[in-house]
Amino acid sequence: MENFIVSARKYRPSSFQTVVGQQSITVTLKNAIKNAHLAHAYLFCGPRGVGKTSCARIFAKTINCSNVSSDFEACNTCESCLAFNENRSYNIHELDAASNNSVDDIRTLIDQVRIPPQIGKYSVYIIDEVHMLSQSAFNAFLKTLEEPPAHAIFVLATTEKHKIIPTILSRCQIFDFSRIKVADAVNHLAHIAQEEGITINEEALNVIAQKADGAMRDALSIFDQIVSFSGKNINFENVIQNLNVLDYDYYFKMVDAFLQGKVTDVLILFNEIVEKGFDGHHFVAGLSSHIRDILVGKDVATLQLLEVSDSVKEKYTEQAKKCEVDFLYDALGILNECDIHYKSSQNHRLLIELTLIQLSQIIESKKKGASLKKNFRRLLKIRVEGRASAPKVAGAKDKAPVHPQQEAQKPAQTHSGQSQQKVSTTSSPSPTSISIKAAMSRGIVNRPASSSSPEIKSKESEAKYTNVQNQAYTSESVVEKLKEYTIVRKKSDRIRLAIANCEAEIRTGGQLVVKVSNQIQEDDIAAVKNEMVNYLKRELQNSTIDFIIEITQTETKKRLYTDTDKFKYLCQKNPLLEQLKQKFSLDFE
Repeated sequence: MENFIVSARKYRPSSFQTVVGQQSITVTLKNAIKNAHLAHAYLFCGPRGVGKTSCARIFAKTINCSNVSSDFEACNTCESCLAFNENRSYNIHELDAASNNSVDDIRTLIDQVRIPPQIGKYSVYIIDEVHMLSQSAFNAFLKTLEEPPAHAIFVLATTEKHKIIPTILSRCQIFDFSRIKVADAVNHLAHIAQEEGITINEEALNVIAQKADGAMRDALSIFDQIVSFSGKNINFENVIQNLNVLDYDYYFKMVDAFLQGKVTDVLILFNEIVEKGFDGHHFVAGLSSHIRDILVGKDVATLQLLEVSDSVKEKYTEQAKKCEVDFLYDALGILNECDIHYKSSQNHRLLIELTLIQLSQIIESKKKGASLKKNFRRLLKIRVEGRASAPKVAGAKDKAPVHPQQEAQKPAQTHSGQSQQKVSTTSSPSPTSISIKAAMSRGIVNRPASSSSPEIKSKESEAKYTNVQNQAYTSESVVEKLKEYTIVRKKSDRIRLAIANCEAEIRTGGQLVVKVSNQIQEDDIAAVKNEMVNYLKRELQNSTIDFIIEITQTETKKRLYTDTDKFKYLCQKNPLLEQLKQKFSLDFE
């Protein structure tokens, strides 16, 4: 039986040209070899399975090759290349930092670095998963990494760049490897399938590439798994069955049911998906991705963002024509809410079914909303026409005057252009049945100006204090009324405290000044000053009252901290203490 080698090892890149999806990095490394601009330390960062270690091995083999080709690839015929290909090279050392992460391991490496290579120019040390080194190991490695021997080159590889200390990062040339694109993975898998004599369609390759999530090594492992399941002939159904991936058709059918508002069909289709063993959370995530892909398919410019085969792109384009953008936005919002609350829900299936029902009702809800808006506009049009044809009659009851002085000002407060005599002479009809809608429409059209409007309130307040006889007042009465104001009006504790600590002063010319102790109290009182002034005018019966706010400059008393200061203060009150100190030669401890 022939020994089987997994595709990830069998088709591992052996030259820069065979590296998949990292063209910018391979070109940079080849130019460095071409110009002899080799750094002493490199750091390769990126997700798993994207070619970090493979590029490090190819780079190490190429710089030690004695017959580099014109395109700066290793010749694979010289002694150094043959030794590397047969895994017997003493110039290239691979270490796993996960199992060699102690200080002693790094010290052993430092001692080994001093030995020059037997064949070739450089000793290359490839340290994989370098982020697994301990803090002390990193510190021990710093000096050697900064000033290694001329023949030593370090290539560090990691999937978690953020775990490496900054002093290591600053000593390396950093290369960030990107995820393998779906198109690149599909092309590479198609090449391998052709080499192995396997028949597979493009849709199946797309599913494998998407399942790999940007890792070429994972894609090759999945490919081997599918080959073991299906043999030499692989189709789309075999792939989704083996990988437990939900078919695109279910999502397309689900969205069609949403657009038609068929709740029953949606629930039956979801039940069929559950019976096939698919997880509900994965279904919600897949449906969200499907809605997103439909949104992307709405515009030709964004169609390139779809990482699917051309036949599936056509399906997305056709369904995107049926969907409104507002529907897609609402659907994404509803599915996102379901995804957020899925873990905290006690009944996952019920949550998903309620979400699907909401999605089925989006179109119907928008139709109802449109009809309501249409009816509202029609009613508004009728109301406006009724307002234009309605007679202008002032129907408002005159309020009894609060003060005798206001009776003289009543004619000024009545509405201009309206005759009150017509209202008084109009005979009141006998009470009959009233139509509420008609009464509301007439009431809205013919409603008089409310007496609570700001303009009328200001006129009332002006009229209230205009004819009041001005009474004399004192600063004490002002402070008393201000304190009373904070209690009657139920003001905050800050305003009460500010009023409690304030002082009032009537200066020459009758200017009233309210003194406070700090800026905060001034701001608090200034915020309610107008209300305070009106209250003082009414309570003190003086319409000319107004005040300004001033901050008093209080002298800060010097605090006594030292024993000497305290003794001097006491001596000022009792000079005999100084004599007592001198007589008995007393001093502070």
